[in-house]
Amino acid sequence: MNEHDSLAAQFEKNRSHLRSVAFRMLCSLTEADDAVQEAWLKLSRADATSVENLGGWLTTVVARVCLDMLRSRKSRREDPLEEQVGAPPSEPAVRSQGLDPERETLLAESVGLALLVVLDTLAPAERITFVPHDLFAVPFDEIGSIVGRSPAAARQLASRARRRMQGADTPAGADLASQRKVVDAFLAALRARDFSALLAVLDPDLIVHSDSVAQPSETMREVRGAENWARGAITAARGARFAQPALIDGTVGLVVAPSGRLFRVLRLTFAHGKITEVEVIGDPERLRQLDLAVAP
Repeated sequence: MNEHDSLAAQFEKNRSHLRSVAFRMLCSLTEADDAVQEAWLKLSRADATSVENLGGWLTTVVARVCLDMLRSRKSRREDPLEEQVGAPPSEPAVRSQGLDPERETLLAESVGLALLVVLDTLAPAERITFVPHDLFAVPFDEIGSIVGRSPAAARQLASRARRRMQGADTPAGADLASQRKVVDAFLAALRARDFSALLAVLDPDLIVHSDSVAQPSETMREVRGAENWARGAITAARGARFAQPALIDGTVGLVVAPSGRLFRVLRLTFAHGKITEVEVIGDPERLRQLDLAVAP
């Protein structure tokens, strides 16, 4: 085996790890694969004989590439989000673009849809310090060199990101554990299309509000009564596979995020172990203003 083939074989051993790192930083499988390919190009041009820890070296390179990609984006809050809150692209359309929706969805679900959504709210430097350290145990002295900061400054960035991941303060008197139990039952009922189980977690006088993006029909933007809403929800429950509990402004709710891309938010109100109100949010500007965090 010549030197190039040997280097390629070593790179392939690290490819899965590098894709995982890049995917968590970029929240896009296509961009993650681009970042991994760029890492290979950099490796093939470098003097690899001087690299003692190839895995660590490649992780650092991928992180730097991801940081450049994040900084060069116009902004996920200005461009892709508008695309995401419309109707999701059909599978044939996605495949025609060279993407594999099943592969991306499985990877997003394995990482955690809510985690990806919350990661996507972090600033580039916050994401690049938080992901390598907290998820892959990369030391801050290495991370500091990636973001052009001292190790202490990198540690502060990661700490700030960690606080943002935890989200807003929980409202006084809120019982997140009880809320999470109700939301889990609510989501399980939707996925199973179990009408009785869904009614069991809804207040009979449930009120559901939807904005104009989530519900184009003006007459359907407010629905009253658990049974009235549950019938329609069961019929349209296909999207429940893309939903996952998350903290929405300090209260447990649901994010709907195909392939980890935020599409809808369901903000919930609770009383006496039941859901009394559902607010379905699809408007891009409103989605940006929400404080999202990973649910406990």
